[in-house]
Amino acid sequence: MSLTLRTISREQHLAYIQSLPSASHMQVPAWADVKAEWRSENLGWFDDRTGELVGAGLVLYRQLPKIKRYLAYLPEGPVINWFAPNLQEWLEPMLAHLKRQGAFSVKMGPPVIIRRWDATSIKKGIQDPDVKRLRDIEADFIEPRAFEVADKLRKMGWQQGEDGGAGFGDVQPRYVFQVPLANRSLEEVHKNFNQLWRRNIKKAEKAGVEVVQGGYHDLEEWQRLYEITAVRDHFRPRPLSYFQRMWSALNTEDPNRMRLYFARHNGVNLSAATMLIVGGHVWYSYGASDNIGREFRPSNAMQWTMLRDAYALGATVYDLRGISDSLDETDHLFGLIQFKVGTGGQAAEYLGEWDFPLNKLLHKALDLYMSRR
Repeated sequence: MSLTLRTISREQHLAYIQSLPSASHMQVPAWADVKAEWRSENLGWFDDRTGELVGAGLVLYRQLPKIKRYLAYLPEGPVINWFAPNLQEWLEPMLAHLKRQGAFSVKMGPPVIIRRWDATSIKKGIQDPDVKRLRDIEADFIEPRAFEVADKLRKMGWQQGEDGGAGFGDVQPRYVFQVPLANRSLEEVHKNFNQLWRRNIKKAEKAGVEVVQGGYHDLEEWQRLYEITAVRDHFRPRPLSYFQRMWSALNTEDPNRMRLYFARHNGVNLSAATMLIVGGHVWYSYGASDNIGREFRPSNAMQWTMLRDAYALGATVYDLRGISDSLDETDHLFGLIQFKVGTGGQAAEYLGEWDFPLNKLLHKALDLYMSRR
């Protein structure tokens, strides 16, 4: 297949995304409005034979301080046929185009999964003192074609840092936790939860925890819970304006793109979460909870409601987003994987993020600047 790459309209881009079973929420055109501090462009790959649009990518451009050169970033994209034998013919025109646009470096995140580990294997790994990381456990599923993609990228000159990225901006998680929903009944999914999860869901039900959906006007209440979480878990929270922008941008593009959930007890909101939907892929994207009322297990009740709603939407996967690959109980991120493993899903490892320095000097300078920040 011979291909032509060119800038496309947001409408063309959205129509293409809607024709697919799913794509990352960071590759829908409206994501550019969420990331307002970046300039953006929609790219399309066309089959020369038929003139048909066969791939798309949202590019975010971040300007370097003081000079008109950019980092070009395709988060969890582009959305192309990654297993095509002629991968070079997809990516080389993209690099040439981005260079003409003033990019000194390109960063992308191929949405390709290499390995998966089932919850049972992870639990065994946690109990084994010799196992420190996910990679120490034999994977339950391996995608051989993913290794071919990695080989091709290296041959083309794409690079990968030790941590799977060079540390620019919003680096996406390489390891995520997903609950597969395709061809399974809800009963099956519930049965796969571990005992503690099932007990906590029941506990919340008995205590009268109620899970409701909120709207734009409830984002201030979301922010209150989110900032309590930030203090407790020692991270810097995003401002309220970010979530307001996210809500407006995503739901203007598709009224069912973003949802907000609250778990409450006696009218008091104890936990909250945002949910994103693109085709058959549903993400639990941000979570927050108060320091009070934890004995009512609001988070378990909320996740179970969100999962059931995702199922009702016909989702094929419920994605709990990032986890660390560390299985060391003393690691501060261990609690995250422990909580998510309870859903009985799978840990998945993506190919990670890759960089292509179009100007090696500027790329190195930015790398240095980011590492010192």
